[in-house]
Amino acid sequence: MQKVLLPMLAVLGLMLLVLMISPALAASVDLGNGFMDHGVATPNSNHRGTVATVNGEGRNVVLLWLLDHTGCYALLVIDAETGESQQRAIPFPPRGDSPFASILSSNNRYYTHFASHFVEYDPVSDEFTFFHETAPRMAMSMTEDDNGVIWSATYPQSGVVSYNPATGEFRDYGQLYEQNWAQYPRSVAADDQGWIYFGVGSTASQIIVLNPETGEATPVLSEDERVQASGSVYRDENGKVYGRDGSDRDDSWFELYEGKATRMTAPEQRTPKSYIASSQALFHRNFPDGKILRSCDLYTRKMVVEDPATGQSQELSFDYTSEGAHLMGLATAPNGTIAGGTAFPMCFFNYNPDTDEWTNHPCMGQWNAVTPGNDRFYVGMYTSGGILEWDPAREWVPTKADDPESNPLLIHPRSSPTIIRPTQLLVHPDGKTLVLGGTPAYGHTGGGMLIFDLETQTSTLLTHEDLLLYHSIHSMVPLDGGKLLVGSTVSAGTGGERKADQAELYIFDMATKQIEWHDPVIPNVSGFNAMLNGPGDLVFIFANNREFLVFDTSRREIVHQENTEDTFGVTNSQQGPRVFVTSPEGDIYILFRKGIASLNPETFEITMLAESPVSIGPGGDYLNGRIYFGSGSHMYSYGLEE
Repeated sequence: MQKVLLPMLAVLGLMLLVLMISPALAASVDLGNGFMDHGVATPNSNHRGTVATVNGEGRNVVLLWLLDHTGCYALLVIDAETGESQQRAIPFPPRGDSPFASILSSNNRYYTHFASHFVEYDPVSDEFTFFHETAPRMAMSMTEDDNGVIWSATYPQSGVVSYNPATGEFRDYGQLYEQNWAQYPRSVAADDQGWIYFGVGSTASQIIVLNPETGEATPVLSEDERVQASGSVYRDENGKVYGRDGSDRDDSWFELYEGKATRMTAPEQRTPKSYIASSQALFHRNFPDGKILRSCDLYTRKMVVEDPATGQSQELSFDYTSEGAHLMGLATAPNGTIAGGTAFPMCFFNYNPDTDEWTNHPCMGQWNAVTPGNDRFYVGMYTSGGILEWDPAREWVPTKADDPESNPLLIHPRSSPTIIRPTQLLVHPDGKTLVLGGTPAYGHTGGGMLIFDLETQTSTLLTHEDLLLYHSIHSMVPLDGGKLLVGSTVSAGTGGERKADQAELYIFDMATKQIEWHDPVIPNVSGFNAMLNGPGDLVFIFANNREFLVFDTSRREIVHQENTEDTFGVTNSQQGPRVFVTSPEGDIYILFRKGIASLNPETFEITMLAESPVSIGPGGDYLNGRIYFGSGSHMYSYGLEE
């Protein structure tokens, strides 16, 4: 029987692989008024914490927090012997949020904390046995103290909660260390006396001591000891907690015990106490009976369980429902299709309007900024700030950093920490230059500009110190004479502190790599989020997603200004938003959240063509008389002639 079963499994696996790489029918739906729903781009969810454990019947099970574009909507429970799966709906509204930390406790209960709710799941009873609303918003780290109490330290203002599963006592300590920037408390620990310590980052490091009885929170580092980094802590087997201040000084360590902090050099011997706890990447493989969860893939819907006692592995299929990953951006590819990427999971998608078919692949990075150029399709990736080049005429070959046959090909590996969230990727009219802009690494303020030469495969990376101090690039267009018009944003990098008051426009000389002119042009702008070249010396601009500007580059002044919020609303948005869309004939369209408008380039008049049946999110491009855009996990289009 086994000899027959193995070939059958191989055939089934091959069939599944064929289905994964073959185009899938989209079965587009006519929504009326010219709008079409082309379906879900990536019909998969992402795990936000996975643990191998045992249920009330003594059977091995796998627990995964499931994330799609709506947030963490369920806990997936998979029988590790049969692959049979069940979804347990989250007992509170996810509000688009998801776990960034989880813990499987010593008494086999699975905890997380997100969407301003703390929650407990018991695999023995197979139900959520406790949840409670908290101060905003989600755990960045969780731990268990020596009395079995579960602790959670939360983003964005260092909140702390505790829950005692033995007594049912829940305590919300509130936000304990407010700053003017969003905090990431990525580690929390308890000493054997019950005192709580957590590390804060990443704009300025800190370690906080919490008295669990009084709720008093005391920072360890003085202001002059804080550095641009994250403080961190861990519990040692000796009962004490040790922490680091994030600096490179010799005595960057602290012994933390009974609420006291003593500065020291690195401990001679480190024996961290083990917990089944981590970030959103938690993947605990070991079942109590010694078997090992080797893999659990939500894309293929397959898992592999190994039994070290026999040396045998078993591959199991499982299933789940998903509303799909959210779209990051899309554009028309050189082969007459629509391409782009989704996040969580990170996948490439490609839609063929002629056949109404989708192709989908796992991909490298999060495709923040996408744009076609020549006969290629270019991508600016989060978190590396790297650039991919996809050739639609060639077969897809999964990207590997050291494989020149990859397609997409990694042509620039990274721009981090100067750029980690690309907002704009420009293919210069010279045909050989790419220009990438975006915001910097976590906790930093001020991004930069990457100039990449496609012919020589060389790059120049400029920091905000080389451009405008504490500004990042939000939008840009090419000008005559080898110049760029750039619109900045003063929003900080993720978790960073805003340090400039006003976004500016500037003219950048590609030859000298210098700014030759800059000015705020209008007050109270945090970011110039979109740009498009107009006739002559004019450039069309949006500021703050609602202020439409016409800028004369020769006179270097605004010649038209209009606030669209009351009439058309705000523009669509995403990390690489693609607000303006043009046709081959030169017609100009604007994507607002509530609909699609046209722009008269001579009179500057904006006309709403049609209100969308869905809120328009990432955009957007033109292909064969239709404008394509994203909303949630779906791609839609609007027929201009209709």
